[in-house]
Amino acid sequence: QAIDVLERTLDNGFDTSFEPKEYIRIYTTCYDMCTQRSPYNWSRDLYQRHGETIEHYLRSTVLPSLQDKSGQGGTILLNELKHRWSNHQIMNKWLKKFFTYLDRYYVKHHSLPTLEQAGLRHFKDEIYMSIKDNTTNSIISLIDEEREGEIIDKTLVKNIVELYEQMGMGSLDSYTNDLETPLLEGTRSYYGRKREEWIQRDSTPDYLIKAEKALAEEKERVGAYLNSATEPKLRAVVEDEILQKVQMNLLEKEGSGCCVLLANDKTEDLQRMFSLFSRLENGLQPMANIVEKFITSQGNACTEKRQARLDSGQKDKNDDPDFVKSLIDLHEKYLAVIRETFSSHHLFQKALKNSFEVIVNNDVGTYSNAELMSTFCDRILKSGGEKLSETEVEQSLDRIVQLFSFLTDKDLFAEIYRNQLAKRLLNQRSASDDAEKAMIAKLKVQCGTQFTSKMEGMLNDLAVGSEQKSEFDARMEQQTDTKLSFGVQVLTIGNWPSYKAPEVALPPQMQKCMEVFKEWHDAKHQKRRLTWVHSLGNATVRATFGKKSYDLQVTTLQAIVLNSFNDGKSMGFNELKETLNLDDPTLKPLLHSLSCGKHKILTKTPASNKISSTDSFCGNPKFSSNMRKIRIPVANVESSHNKNRVEEDRSVAIEAAIVRIMKARKTLSHQQLVAEVLSQLSFFKPQPRVIKKRIEALIDREYLERSAENSQQYNYLA
Repeated sequence: QAIDVLERTLDNGFDTSFEPKEYIRIYTTCYDMCTQRSPYNWSRDLYQRHGETIEHYLRSTVLPSLQDKSGQGGTILLNELKHRWSNHQIMNKWLKKFFTYLDRYYVKHHSLPTLEQAGLRHFKDEIYMSIKDNTTNSIISLIDEEREGEIIDKTLVKNIVELYEQMGMGSLDSYTNDLETPLLEGTRSYYGRKREEWIQRDSTPDYLIKAEKALAEEKERVGAYLNSATEPKLRAVVEDEILQKVQMNLLEKEGSGCCVLLANDKTEDLQRMFSLFSRLENGLQPMANIVEKFITSQGNACTEKRQARLDSGQKDKNDDPDFVKSLIDLHEKYLAVIRETFSSHHLFQKALKNSFEVIVNNDVGTYSNAELMSTFCDRILKSGGEKLSETEVEQSLDRIVQLFSFLTDKDLFAEIYRNQLAKRLLNQRSASDDAEKAMIAKLKVQCGTQFTSKMEGMLNDLAVGSEQKSEFDARMEQQTDTKLSFGVQVLTIGNWPSYKAPEVALPPQMQKCMEVFKEWHDAKHQKRRLTWVHSLGNATVRATFGKKSYDLQVTTLQAIVLNSFNDGKSMGFNELKETLNLDDPTLKPLLHSLSCGKHKILTKTPASNKISSTDSFCGNPKFSSNMRKIRIPVANVESSHNKNRVEEDRSVAIEAAIVRIMKARKTLSHQQLVAEVLSQLSFFKPQPRVIKKRIEALIDREYLERSAENSQQYNYLA
């Protein structure tokens, strides 16, 4: 009777509840039936009747009602199912209450499904299995409508999804097999159609905006009414359909692909592209490859501009600040892009590194990029060069060192830089000692102590020299009565570049000063040997023309030449050459600077811009200038570095690496040895044939031997 009342109440749509007395009466009846001794115990019959009652109600009432609604549209069917499922849960609840004693003892002792589980199972067998295909199609249809922008009843869908979840009886099998799998297939089909439509019609940025929106909406959809376990699977399907399958089409799309976005600095679009493709497995590698090619092409454009200037007749010099600045600006720009747009991802950092290794090592013209970069540093660090504040100098040095890190021939840069540093220091042309130290410190961080030890030694020599200068000056005042102001800079020969040291015939006063210094120095440093390099010295000469006096800032050798023309003397080239004991290559630039330059201190006969051995010279009585201090530079005919020395240093480094490796490994094949040598050499990358030549040299000197069994294998000889 109680079950009949329950069924009628549910069918009529009323809120089902029983009065306490009525409920106690029904419960007591069930209790009495279950507590009698056999054969009057009705527990088994009651359990069966419970199942039969639910089955009968589901077959006779619920299933026909749902079948009637199946052809009337997805929402109608789902609403009816929601209603019937809600009723079934209420029925299950009251039946469980009525038969609580049965559930507590009979079911437990006979290991049977609980009344609640049995009720769910009956609903699954009688209703769910019959209508699941229709309801699944209805749900997918509603989701597709929502994807097209229509408003649907999300609460309804959520309630039906929960039904699918409960049909798994504690697992998600029913939800996964009956709803999730068809939904994923439907999603693949839907976005497959959308992909073809978008790729034909939209630019890459527009396509990616739609893709980003679609992915966000699918995530919201899962949060609104699907099980959270579906989210990664649904996301993977959408990503595969709208990103993976058209990735290269989007990246290379004409007029709007990755290169076009980079060229037009479309930061927001590039960030979106990076964000979306980072979702895919190996999705960023194709994008990084395109970025690398693009940056390389931009660098090559800078190189081509330099080449075009040279082809148009511009003189090739080792000083091309515009070219170096263009590379620095390019690196700064794309370093910022990779940091801000691509979140400093390692693939894009590698792309930047690879592209700049190509750009920076692509030499054009007579002078290598290593020399152009070193000369750019020279402009910044010497007085009278670039007019920069301390902060700007620091920034410029940081940027050039970043560019330097991509150089293959770091040893060549070091040799050129050391020569230019020496000129700045010896000619007092360095703008700031702090800036010089800062640059050397940056190179040291980049390449290690070995790379900068000689440069640090040069600065140290000058620091020590300034301490000793005051001591020697006091000695000079005691020992000589010369009018000359005389100073000596002592350099450690191993730290500095090698220079020509001509044995010039000095005026007596200069000779006397040198002797005093030598005596003082030998007494102080007995184990040192002095070698005088007059070509590096400088002097200030007081010159009087008529009533006007000038201070000529010249080199020591220029001063010696000028001294020969005192008191109106006139001398021929050969006579002067013999008097001063100088060779033609040394004397000619000196005379050229004094007689053919901007300030003609000497008069040359015959007048011309070239010095020949038949020319004669005398002081220029008509010389006049508005400046009192006049600097007279000498043309530098020496190269910025000694190429033979660089090659010799490289040969030593290669041989040292070979011996170091072979000493540790004892036996190696030719290919393995070459590969290990290349991996150890950080300051330059020699050609394999150069390494082979050094191996042959070591075999000749019996450091190594070829294996008797295999000519491509080497053994180390202790």
